[in-house]
Order: sequence, then C-alpha cells, then structure tokens
Amino acid sequence: MFTDKESFKQVFSDSLIGELGTPLEEATSSDVYKVLSGLIREYAGKDWAATNRQYKQRGEKQVYYFSMEFLIGRLLGNNLLNLGILDIVRDGLQELGWSLEEIEEQEADAGLGNGGLGRLAACFMDSLASLQYAGHGCGIRYKYGLFEQKIIDGEQVELPDYWLQKGNEWEVRRADKTVEVRFWGKVEAREENGRWIFETHDYESVLAVPYDVPVIGAGHHHVNTLRLWSAESAMLGSSRGMASKHYDYYKFLNYNRSVEQISEFLYPDDSQYEGKLLRLKQQYFLCSAGLQSILRTFEKLGLPYDRLPEKVSLHINDTHPTLIIPELMRILVDQKGYGWEQAWDITVRTVSYTNHTTLSEALEKWPTTMVRELLPRIYMIIEEINRRFCLMLHEQNPDDQERIDRLAIISGDQVRMAHLAIAGSHSVNGVAALHTDILKKREMRLFYELFPDRFNNKTNGITHRRWLMHANPGLAELVTESVGSRWIREPRELIQIEKYRDDSGFQDRIHLIKHQNKLKLAAYIEEKNGIRVDPNSIFDVQVKRLHGYKRQLMNIFHIMHLYNQLKQNPNCDLVPRTFIFGAKAAPSYYLAKRIIKLINTVADTVNRDPDVRDKLKVVFLENYSVSLAEKIIPAADISEQISTASKEASGTGNMKFMMNGAVTIGTLDGANVEMYEMLGDENMFIFGLHSDQVLNYYQYGGYDARGIYLSDERIHRILDQLVDEGPFCTSPREFETLYDSILNHNDEYFVLKDFAPYADAHQRIDAAYRNPREWLSKSIMNIAHSGKFSSDCTIEQYASEIWRIDPVHELSMN
Repeated sequence: MFTDKESFKQVFSDSLIGELGTPLEEATSSDVYKVLSGLIREYAGKDWAATNRQYKQRGEKQVYYFSMEFLIGRLLGNNLLNLGILDIVRDGLQELGWSLEEIEEQEADAGLGNGGLGRLAACFMDSLASLQYAGHGCGIRYKYGLFEQKIIDGEQVELPDYWLQKGNEWEVRRADKTVEVRFWGKVEAREENGRWIFETHDYESVLAVPYDVPVIGAGHHHVNTLRLWSAESAMLGSSRGMASKHYDYYKFLNYNRSVEQISEFLYPDDSQYEGKLLRLKQQYFLCSAGLQSILRTFEKLGLPYDRLPEKVSLHINDTHPTLIIPELMRILVDQKGYGWEQAWDITVRTVSYTNHTTLSEALEKWPTTMVRELLPRIYMIIEEINRRFCLMLHEQNPDDQERIDRLAIISGDQVRMAHLAIAGSHSVNGVAALHTDILKKREMRLFYELFPDRFNNKTNGITHRRWLMHANPGLAELVTESVGSRWIREPRELIQIEKYRDDSGFQDRIHLIKHQNKLKLAAYIEEKNGIRVDPNSIFDVQVKRLHGYKRQLMNIFHIMHLYNQLKQNPNCDLVPRTFIFGAKAAPSYYLAKRIIKLINTVADTVNRDPDVRDKLKVVFLENYSVSLAEKIIPAADISEQISTASKEASGTGNMKFMMNGAVTIGTLDGANVEMYEMLGDENMFIFGLHSDQVLNYYQYGGYDARGIYLSDERIHRILDQLVDEGPFCTSPREFETLYDSILNHNDEYFVLKDFAPYADAHQRIDAAYRNPREWLSKSIMNIAHSGKFSSDCTIEQYASEIWRIDPVHELSMN
C-alpha cells in the first residue's frame, strides 16, 4: 500500500477525501484517526487472511487462550510499531501538519479488562503473533467495560465506560460465524441403542456474534485473531415459547434485557444473587460460544475427535473459563457419541489452566442450585465428573474421607471451580516461582500430591514492544544505539547494557531521557489535576488495582508520617518527593473506596500546605488505564511493589517499571523474588515479612496489631488522625472503617507490622538518590536484567512445555 513517507502521504490524503469527502485542511483529529486506522487495518488485512489460510492448509495445531479480560489498550501506535511503519507514518503526518501522538489520543482504551489478568492476556497475544505461533484470544466484547472512574470530592464515582461510542475501527463483525448458546431448560434422558441420550427442552436461546480484532505480529507478516463475543437476542426459536401463540411482549422485553446484560459490563457486582447469576452466565456464554467456533474449524480438517488434542489447545486464564471442561464433555458425549472415559481423556489432554491467585475470594465457587437451574446439563456433567473423581480418590485412600472432601469438586452446596480446572486439565501452572511453590506446598498441596506432573511454573511477562519501544522510544533508541538491535528480537539481550552501568556518558543520557519523561508527566498532571509538581523530585509511583493486599494503605500512611515529620520540623532534610497513585476499586469494595478517599484527602491537605509543598506532593490520577500507564511508567523513579508477601501471584507492573529504569521498593512477593535474585540489595529496596512468616501468622496466629499501635508513636498518631478531627479528618471519625480494619480486625494484611521496615527502606532511598551516579547505575541494572521478563520468553515456555506447538515460519503471503 505504501513503503515510504511520500507514498503514505499520497495514500492518506486520497483516503481522507475518498472515505470522508474531507480535504486535508478541513480534517479533524478524529477524521485523521478514523482514516489512518482504516488504512492500517487494510494494510494488515492481506496478511491476516494469508495467516489463517496457511494454518488451514498446513493443519497447524492452534492455541485458543480463553480469558474474561484482554486489556489491550489503544492499538494504533502498537500496530504501526509492529508493522515497521511507525516512523514513516509519524514523519508523513508531521509534514501534513499532524502529530501522531495527538492522533493516538483520539482512540479510546478498549474496555475489555481491569488489571494484571487482562494486561497479561494482551501481552501474550502480542508475543504469540510476533513469535509466529498459531495462537488466538477468546473473550467477550463488553459494551461498557468495567467503568469510567471519576473522582468527585475525593470519592470514586463509577460511570459507564462508553469506549464503543464512536465505534471500534479495529474490529470486524462476523455475523456468518454466529452460534447459539442455551440457558435454563429441562433435561430429558432416554436410552437408545444401548446408550443414554440427553436432550434439553424449554431452554432460553441467546445468539453469540463474534467480532474479530487482528493481532499483528512484529517483524513478520503474521496476524492472529482476538475473537470477542457479543450477546444478541435470538428473537425467535425456542426461547421459552416466545415464538408461539402465547408470545408475551413484556416477557420478550425482559428476555431481551437479560441478553444484553451478558456482554454489557465486565465483572458485574456479585454481592447479590442476581450479580452472581450474571457472572455465571457470562462465563458459560464465553466458553460455549468460543468452543463451538473452535470445533467448527477443527471439523474442517476431517479428523476424528480423538485427535483433537493434536490440533487444538484450550487454555483457561484463571478459573473464569473453567466451564469449558464440562462444555467440551457435553459436546463429545451428547453430540459426538463418545463414551465417558474416552471423552474425558480427550478433554484433559486438550485443556490447560493457569492459576493466578491464592486469595480465597478469587477461587470461584458457585452455588449448586444456581448452576443446576441455569445450566442443567452442564451441572449433570459436573456431578458425574465429581462422582468419578471422588471414586478414584476413595480407591487410592479408602480410609481418608477428609482428604476426599477437601479435594472434591462439589462440596456442600458449592461447585469449586479451581478444583474442576485442576481435575480437567493436563497442565496447571502458577505465574511466579514463589506463587507456584505456595500452590504446591500449601494452597493446592493435596492436588499436587495427586497430580505432581501437572504442576509447573511460568513466570508472567510483558511485551517489550509496547512497554519499552512504544512507551519509551527515547530509551529504546539509546539501547539500540549502544548495543545494536538484536534485543528487539531477543529481549534477553538487554543484558548487554549492563556494561554501561558506570559509564558517565551513558548515565547522562539515561538521566536526560528520564527527565524528559518526567517533564511530560508533570505537564499532564498539571493539565488534569491542576497540581504543579517538581520534575526534579523523586517520582514515587504506585499504580495498580486497589486491594487491601496491595497495601496502598501502607503507602498513604507513610506519606502521612512524612507530612507529620515535616510539620514538626519544616527544615527536615528530605529529598523532595512526588507520590503518584492510580487505581480503581471494585464498586462494591467499600474499604478500597475509603482508601481512595483517604489518598485524595491527604493529597488535598499536603498540596495546599505551604510548609511542605516544596518537599512533598501527592497526586491521584483518575481512571487508570493502559494509555495512562504508558505516560506514567517511563517517568517513574520508584516503583512501589509492596503487597503482603504470599498474596501477589506475580505482578506485571513491577516488570514494566523495571524495564523503564525505575528502582523497586518491595516485599519478597510474586515476581519480586525473581527480580531480587538477579538484582540483589544493591539495586532494589526490599523490606518486610517473608511469605513463610505471613503464612505462619495466618495458620498459627500471634500477630497483635494493637500492640504495635501502642508501642510505635508514629503509627499511633497516624491511626488517631483517621478518626480525630485534624489535617486528614474533616469530620469526626471520617475514616473509622479503615481504623477498625486495622485495630479491631487485627490488620489482615500486616500494614502495621511492615510499616517500620517500609519507612526504613524509604530512608535508604532518600540516601541513595542523593548520589546521582549510584542511582543511575541502579536504574541501568534494572533495565539490563528486565529482558528475562519479556512475554516472548514466557510464551516460548508455554509453547514448548504446555501447548507443544512450534512457530509457523515462512508464511506465504501470495
């Protein structure tokens, strides 16, 4: 289509007139984005078709990655980068009077995810395509995403995220690939020719319509697919008699509304029964629609289903898509006529599972009555899986009923989805070495003893193309200039810059790039928040989902302590700090929302106080997103990774900050442990309880939060300031909920226990930052060792050790 700047300018100008009837001089930024994205989709379209054609011709084994979240962010810049035409387009637009950065701002962040789970899935999609693996994503096309966060009077307010308001230029609706998903109904069983036949009647039918998004690989002509499913009304058919003479208009309206809800919001509030039911509906909708589509493709190969594991790998990202196991069993047994044992063997060899958490609230459990009513045949299959599984356990341990009860898939009145996922998968992986070790030795110990060969570790990763090359082009250019471009294809080669750790000239370049990024972020903060921050101060950043175990509360407690210290002694020798937060709290997570309120209250007090404002600033950036992260992370000096040890499965924010030269203050939790093994105390600021200490406290007790409150004057004052009128409490007992969570509920996440070592670590940061050469050496070491955490490295492990696939080289694009 175009190969140089001049041809691009001509094609773009012609397209602007041809598509919109708008000459260049009258075009808006929105016009330019619309036409440019259409050009890029067309540019990659031939490669997309050829990639799919090649898979079919070769009969390649294909991986399908099921996830409730794909936090892909904006695609324009990333696609230009991966196609190798970023500079051509940027320079061409500049000569036409447009800034590419301004055009990128016209694209809405896709409302398809929330946090690390979705961002990991997006990075994996990028790596699969860039490494030329046949791998695709399966998700839901949420109409409103999670929510748009607004901060009003310091409080989080949730608004619908209208990310599709102007359409999505990257998606293609595939109405011809629509499938039917069925809910409710009654199952009738009959025996026919020696086998049982199960049929569901009076079901509710929902149409699942796919929207395909191209996933463009870097450096090749390889384009995979992210397929997103949208729920639509079936209108006619077997939807509880709506097509009969008994049709009821108001029943139809209720039905239609229930269908729309399925693909409306990510993670509906499940604090009530209706919300739980909707979540379960969403999960089955994704699994059934995705699986039907995949099996259509498999059947075109003309192979028997006992060869399915040779051609298809179904990977479930956390427990949300676990219903793919009974759904595959349903299809194999009820529709394809396989016996139970053979169908189970096919299913287990086809499915693999990634566990992302040890938090009990995130290990999903569904009421048996809910599953039985909504998915009657699926529940029957889960019951049979559980019966046979427990029978196997009884044969192995006939005298250990307690062990059987602890391992059972159905326990009491609940279906335990993690147990179903482990029983029905050939591979179960954790996402960091520590996390996997905890799964094996504690949380899933009995399953590990039962299936030791299934458990393995695959430490999470991030795509260096988005998080270094696109987010921080100045740094990427310096690396290439210094050690060549091999690191772009082989990110572990970033280690080559370690030799420059003490090179003053290289350090000066690193400092200049960081300072320029800080200037950009400072300008953004002033524009959005009206707060002027000092780019020469330490930018200390904590941006992530708001949760108790991530301990934003400990961070803000420390800021309150620094404020108290400065008020007591305004001449206190403190390196100026700018603390930057970004986080969304789940709408029903009241405690998390109070923490957001506290952060904003502290920020308002600190930023208005002339006694401290030259040394301390606090900023909360609302509506944290991928595109906002791309502005924040390259500017960070300090990366706050301070979760309660044993609670963070891996983390990926830690890796993004590391790759951009931020130095970590953190606990030995998740992937921090592996970072520390490479960097040591010299290049990280580690503090706090270790995971075994935390787990021992949980198991045996012995922790006394009130005792620390009574013995540490700093903590005593901070906690009292939560409930006593003063600088951080404008009305009596304003933050009593937070106060109670610490003192009356014994500080579940050990904020007080780790506070003193956390404050000490910050003092070490203060001392280290005063020596610019020492600090820049730390920064360079972090960048150099970050290549290990590229998602390319992680995906190569998944491909060879779990999915058993090879890259599809030499794709013919004719």
